[in-house]
Amino acid sequence: MSKIKGFPKDFLWGASTSAYQVEGAAQEDGKGLSQQDIINQERREKFGHADASVASDHYHKYKEDIALFKEMGFTSYRFSISWARIFPKGTGEVNEAGIQFYRDLIKELKDNDIEPIPTLYHYDLPWALVEKYGGWVSREVVKDFAAFAKYVIYEFKDDIKYWTTINEQSIIVQYWTQKCYIPESDQSNNQLRYQINHHMNLAQAAAVKYIHEVGALAGPALGYSSIYPLSCKPEDMLASLNANDLRNYYYLDIYFKGHYTVAAHNYLEAAGLAPVIEEGDMEYIAAHTSDFFAINYYSSDCAKACPEGAERRWSGYNLSGKKGDMSGFETHPGFYQMCANPELDTTDWDWAIDPVGLEYVYRDLYTRYQIPMMITENGLGAYDELTSDGKIHDEYRIDYWRDHIAATKRAIEAGVEVIGFMPWSAVDLLSTSNGYKKRYGLIYIDRSDDDPKQCERIRKDSFYWYQKVIKSNGENLG
Repeated sequence: MSKIKGFPKDFLWGASTSAYQVEGAAQEDGKGLSQQDIINQERREKFGHADASVASDHYHKYKEDIALFKEMGFTSYRFSISWARIFPKGTGEVNEAGIQFYRDLIKELKDNDIEPIPTLYHYDLPWALVEKYGGWVSREVVKDFAAFAKYVIYEFKDDIKYWTTINEQSIIVQYWTQKCYIPESDQSNNQLRYQINHHMNLAQAAAVKYIHEVGALAGPALGYSSIYPLSCKPEDMLASLNANDLRNYYYLDIYFKGHYTVAAHNYLEAAGLAPVIEEGDMEYIAAHTSDFFAINYYSSDCAKACPEGAERRWSGYNLSGKKGDMSGFETHPGFYQMCANPELDTTDWDWAIDPVGLEYVYRDLYTRYQIPMMITENGLGAYDELTSDGKIHDEYRIDYWRDHIAATKRAIEAGVEVIGFMPWSAVDLLSTSNGYKKRYGLIYIDRSDDDPKQCERIRKDSFYWYQKVIKSNGENLG
């Protein structure tokens, strides 16, 4: 076996976005509302964040954005397709203006030699299906998603090589009221978290089936963090194993092996949290496993032993952007408790900064699954300052990406098959949790939560840095 040095010549360099976070035009040209439109309207009222009505106005400015991507040297762009833009009621007749937008977007990308990598679902379920039967809490959603996926996959069967299917099921389980519209009457029923996940696994399998029918490749995009033990105590080591089983492998084993991780599923059954699985479900899932893994990696996590009598809690978050304002950590009595890692610095939103953790993820998962991987999200959310002369000096973001690209290179040289790096995000976009205060983009969008202005595009320092990285195929990280 020959040793690989550096990034492959055909490595995909680019960046990522999602439909409801960048497109705007939430009710233009026949588009129906999605659950994220409704959720973000409510969050605007509660926290003052921007809603999704304008977002970054990518719907009207996609050609300008793609020209900037071309200038940076992108060879790939990961985006998502809005179900509600194509089927405003979730089912029924196709909205011709909606599908035409994606035809135009994909053509513009291909005309500029940029590989389009679409995601079929990025949180934005059509609101009509929430009203009709509760959305993902109902098994009925599986057939409706399958119909949507089949239409889109066959529409673009000659244009797309890589499809990412459902975005971040593990994050949906952890933060279900931010990523799904859950009525207050159901929010105390935590079994529904894992029932939703099971319905998504069936939907994911259906999408994979159609992707394989047209000869393309399928991969889930999962929010993934390496999980370390807090100490070398045996109890903490076991807690880390348990946390990896439930927070990580419980999703990946389904995608690539066609079954739920045994220890994690047994824990859920004992806790009354396991999904209802109907006859034939697991055989269907096992028959349609994925081809590659799209990794959304931002940070690593840490776990410690948890006593049997502890109260069960779910993942907290930081809304303020002030370090230490985390609202709490996930706790599963007798199984594990998540905690801060005292060895790592964090972002202002308490996300541990750990590029070595990405290298660990590559190595661990390649050993476990032997599948190719691509990065479809990786980034540093931060307060960016637009200076008086129209500049954004985001060296902190450059430092973050430099170290994660270096970790990717080390993993490749160790033998891991990595096919692309598409960090979060191509342009500043609407953060589900933090609006436009928390920015990720290579390109600055001149708007605030209160005022969308003209959404002017401004190149950040990271834009010019990434341009050099791509031109050198990852060799020039200076």
